[in-house]
Amino acid sequence: MALAYEVLDVGLRGLPDPPKDAGTVALVVVRPETEQRETPERVRLTLDGGVDGDRWAKREAPKLKNQVTMMRADVARLFADGQPLSLFGDNLLVELDLSARNLPPGTRLQVGTALCEVTPEPHTGCGKFSARFGPDARALTAAPEYVEAHLRGIHVYVVEPGEVGPGDAVRVISRPV
Repeated sequence: MALAYEVLDVGLRGLPDPPKDAGTVALVVVRPETEQRETPERVRLTLDGGVDGDRWAKREAPKLKNQVTMMRADVARLFADGQPLSLFGDNLLVELDLSARNLPPGTRLQVGTALCEVTPEPHTGCGKFSARFGPDARALTAAPEYVEAHLRGIHVYVVEPGEVGPGDAVRVISRPV
């Protein structure tokens, strides 16, 4: 059962502030086909394919600016309310502040051994998100007071390939000036 807007709002306000400059990867998710989820211990991030084995690269015209998706793990846990975090479909669930203020487009992140860059491509809830976690979860992520927090997550693309797995560091390397 999906949580009500008010419950989610109170839950969000009760979350501790996430780290700003250095956090960790909580979960890696690969989506080989629609509705399929795998949670490998390690995965390779590549320049042309994003998350190795993910269906993103199989698209007819994959857009580099939405190559890899990243969401805050604590927000995902709240919205999921006990459901598996892999249901979100985001490739990387992390313990890091993903807000526009903290990670503006052009911010470079070391993710495991890979180097990634935050894109301006918006990552918003879709019909699948609403069906899985409820219309109130989607409405909350779009609420004016939360839009800049990027509760639904962000997009990054791979600048230098590498590997990543749960427990690996995710660190801010540089922010645009």
